Parts: sequence; structure tokens; C-alpha cells
Amino acid sequence: MASELDLQVLLTGMKPEMQPGIFVFCTMSEETEIPAMIRPLLAFREREGTTLVVRREEAERLGLAYQFASRQITLTVHSSLEAVGFLAAITARLAEVGISVNAVSAFYHDHLFVPHDRADEALARLQEMMRKPSAH
Repeated sequence: MASELDLQVLLTGMKPEMQPGIFVFCTMSEETEIPAMIRPLLAFREREGTTLVVRREEAERLGLAYQFASRQITLTVHSSLEAVGFLAAITARLAEVGISVNAVSAFYHDHLFVPHDRADEALARLQEMMRKPSAH
């Protein structure tokens, strides 16, 4: 299946899905190897350290300090990594109602991490945006 570039097709076909569980963001020093017992959904190395996104219960079980308890919403449309404006439109719409978003683009889909206590509202806004993609 080919990835989609057209913004209107992406917005009307994004089909957001809430993933189970609560995810948190942790960090460890750049020099530290990620222990085999940690199964991060995401690992990203920066100069200051490595960011890990893991399930909250895993972070707590392993004694990892964390921030930003969030829910993951997957935009199930196969978006192109070269699509222009897709995440900008989505994050702008959620920003209008004060919902922060940490977005991750993977090969097939975009994933949004939103505050766990506002996740249902974020999902509703995205579903509304599918019906009225130009209205923002």
C-alpha cells in the first residue's frame, strides 16, 4: 500500500485509534546502554541523553523516574513521511483547546501522545476534524 501525501485525504482518513495503557517519558544518560529488561515503545538518542517512552507500570516496576503520563493515539492512515502540514493541522487544532501533543512519525503511521486525562477529548476532536478537515 502506497503512503498518502494529500493533506485533505490524510485528514478525512486519519481514523484515530486510542491504544491501551498509559505511557510515560523517561531519560537516561547518553553513555548508558538501555538495559535488556526495558522494552521501550520508543527510544531516541539526543546529546543530553536517551529518551524512552514506556508503559507507566514498567517504569514504576523498574524504578525509573518519568514525566508526562499520556495516552497514545495512532492515526491509522498510512501517511507519507514527506506529507506536508498533516501534523501541523492536527497539533494546531488540539492547541486551540489547550491539549499538548508529543507527536512521533513512524514509517507507516503518526502517533500522538496526549495527556492521559485529556485523551478522550483529544480523540473526539480528531474524529470531529475527520468530518470537517478544513474548519480550523
